[in-house]
Amino acid sequence: MSRAEVYLRGVTASDRQEFLELMRASRALHAPWITPPTSDRTFAQYLARTQSDDHRGMLVCRRSDGAIVGVININGIVRGTFLSASLGYYVGAPYTGHGYMTEGLRQTIKHAFGDLGLHRLEANIQPDNLRSRALVARCGFVNEGLAKRFLYIDGAWRDHERWAMYDERATLAASKTRYHG
Repeated sequence: MSRAEVYLRGVTASDRQEFLELMRASRALHAPWITPPTSDRTFAQYLARTQSDDHRGMLVCRRSDGAIVGVININGIVRGTFLSASLGYYVGAPYTGHGYMTEGLRQTIKHAFGDLGLHRLEANIQPDNLRSRALVARCGFVNEGLAKRFLYIDGAWRDHERWAMYDERATLAASKTRYHG
């Protein structure tokens, strides 16, 4: 797949119908790993969250027709001396196995380290989610270990592996972490 096959863009209110149809059609794929928005109410909550300073919600779209193929969220963006965030992502069931999320995640990494000036990205993945683990490994993340009962998903506190990637630019600390209080 060439880089030109997917692009990232922000979520808008006009995406509601296509987004919800894709997520509803993908319920079996997503369970028990995540619970994406599948109703008007949960989509509105998600859209509002994408407008906050500490979150970026991006759609992975197929360049040939603009179809939404997946979602990548940069969550809990912390500035100051931390310059870190966690990732959440999911693909639509019809689009699995085409490399769209690999390219979307690579574009997200460039955006996070370049445009947002972050130092660290973390992906927290349930140990049995082999496809998600393979995705982050392909993109250069390293497994840092297991966090017991880390996230509450699908009615239970679930263990997660913590995968991370760092931007080691020497200029990052000097230009981005100064305290402005």
